[in-house]
Amino acid sequence: MQRRTLLGAASALPVWAAHRAAAQGDTWPDRTVLMIVPYAPGGSNDVVARLLTPGLQATFGRSFVVENRAGGGGSVGMGQVARARPDGYTLLVSSASNHVFNHLVVPDQGYDPRQALSAIAMMVDVPNALAVHPSLGVSDVQGLLAKIRATRGGLSFASTGVGSSNHLAGELLRLRTGVELNHVPYRGGGPALSDLIAGTVPMAFLNLPTVLPAHEAGQVKILGVGGKKRLSSRPDIATIAEQGVPDYEVQSWTGLFAPSGTPRPVIERLSAEIRNLLGTPTMRQRLNELGSEDIWAGPAETDAFVRAEFDRWAPIVKQSGATNN
Repeated sequence: MQRRTLLGAASALPVWAAHRAAAQGDTWPDRTVLMIVPYAPGGSNDVVARLLTPGLQATFGRSFVVENRAGGGGSVGMGQVARARPDGYTLLVSSASNHVFNHLVVPDQGYDPRQALSAIAMMVDVPNALAVHPSLGVSDVQGLLAKIRATRGGLSFASTGVGSSNHLAGELLRLRTGVELNHVPYRGGGPALSDLIAGTVPMAFLNLPTVLPAHEAGQVKILGVGGKKRLSSRPDIATIAEQGVPDYEVQSWTGLFAPSGTPRPVIERLSAEIRNLLGTPTMRQRLNELGSEDIWAGPAETDAFVRAEFDRWAPIVKQSGATNN
């Protein structure tokens, strides 16, 4: 009996060792890794994901496939990852819009990102830009504010949807200056930009990569960006804060996340490789062309940053009255 028990235990060792190795991430990845982008193709998250996948595939020797799961302001794709098996094979390319703002505007989504998702890395800063139609005849933020105050009923502004960083950028300007603004949500940056170019809406808050080509073509005019400081790639564009709007900052970041419980070695390996890829000259040049910047941060720092974003924006959303109605 003792001999049979020992033989049984010995035969189980390889299975146990294999499970332990998998749990620690030693064998990861041994199949395709899915990177969920919770928006339609062509947006900032999608572009960043597709820039990174060739390098990830070359390093890890497995396919990294970008899958777009749009809907619900990013909540559809995000929910899929939040409920996925925490094995490192389903990742989320997330942004401030769907990760923080959308959950503050529509809080009852069945999960809390702060508990359901673990950060792998903060990757890219995608600045918010305030752009206007040239017919407004303004050249800076103060000129726009004067125009709004002189217009009965104020002005309307376009965004990429309720609960997006662009929406909250407009609400924050309203709160910080007291001007009257009316939100017009669109189903993405493309439709919003088209109506801004056509003059259907006089102003819009959009991600800089979306609106920059139209600005350079003279079809619209960017008045400022929502970051804490000017972009090194576009130092000619002033921040909104430095144009007389104190305490104005809206950061539209892109980060990589995994379901909570994903093996730590997997998270650490991915985070380190993301840092390496973002630091390459080719990637830096491409991000600069898009009007974006590398802001890599590790798992712990990114988790802390996300929690701080929830704390910072919760009272602003409440004060603004922004809802999904």
